[in-house]
Amino acid sequence: MFEELYEVQRRYEELAYRMTTPGAAADAAGYARLMRDYKELTPLIETWQRYRGLQAEIAEEEQALEQEQDPAFTAMVQQELRKNRETLSVLEENLRVLLLPRDADDDKSIIMEIRAGTGGEEAALFARDLYRMYTMYAARRGWGCETVSASETELGGLKEIVFSIEGAGVYSRLKFESGAHRVQRVPQTEAQGRIQTSAATVAVMPEAEEVELELDPRDLRIDTFRASGAGGQHINKTSSAIRVTHLPTGLVVECQDQRSQRENRDRALKVLRSRLLQQKQQAYDQEYNARRQSQVGSGDRSERIRTYNFPQGRLTDHRIGLTIYRLDEVLDGDLDLVVEPLLLADREEKLKQQSGAGQG
Repeated sequence: MFEELYEVQRRYEELAYRMTTPGAAADAAGYARLMRDYKELTPLIETWQRYRGLQAEIAEEEQALEQEQDPAFTAMVQQELRKNRETLSVLEENLRVLLLPRDADDDKSIIMEIRAGTGGEEAALFARDLYRMYTMYAARRGWGCETVSASETELGGLKEIVFSIEGAGVYSRLKFESGAHRVQRVPQTEAQGRIQTSAATVAVMPEAEEVELELDPRDLRIDTFRASGAGGQHINKTSSAIRVTHLPTGLVVECQDQRSQRENRDRALKVLRSRLLQQKQQAYDQEYNARRQSQVGSGDRSERIRTYNFPQGRLTDHRIGLTIYRLDEVLDGDLDLVVEPLLLADREEKLKQQSGAGQG
């Protein structure tokens, strides 16, 4: 069992050796890749070494039982053997999880887009609540957030906001947030006190690197304009805001949150690159049916994934049938109450698929 791990361990030892060779650190980018690969394999190899060590220990205990005549010593060995077998079973399950194929984008930072949907001003206020929830969650995990562009309403809601969340493993924890989020509550704008349903959509894209998608300058039209605040009021006397149009696809990205024109341009190009990479990946998936749909869902924007019911203090994630009555905590950034069950459901589905493939 786990014969493939002998080759993985060989690769791990090779990485360790290459990192210690003279001149390895001279190539900063290459050394960073070695460190990243080594760090990624470490939990798997450490678990594998513990597993093999425990296997050897169990074999010795079984051999001792065959030879031992003393009842007291036999009872002690049998107790230790039971405990070790239970631990071995846990390690075996951990190895199966660690061997599951990882999303190539899991370690990346993300570009997140939140847009108000049906519900007018109330939908925009809900979009603002979602933005607050994600930024507070990011702060809890030590990630950085940076606004690319935002369109506010007179009441402080958000028609649309595009922002980045940067840190290790951001995409792995937030990739299941894409989709339609529905809210049920009495709107601030409702005088009669009636509960209404509004919605906002969330899109999560792994941040694309320049090496992954190269932009041809001839395909771009870059315009400058003055940054504006809520209600269209100009907040900048200079034309520092940037609008980038990708001519072949018609995609448009605006950035007005940075201080300089250059910073806005760089940020807008980063968002455009991520959107184009996402389009490319979606086209590939549709053509070859590369990704199997799990119970966690596809992450399509049109898919209603979650309901936030304020009168009941209830949050329901429809993809995995999760219902919790801790809505205030989630909105204050304790999003792991939802993220952890989603990750568990995704892992269980992958294990089920792996088991089915093995039996086939």
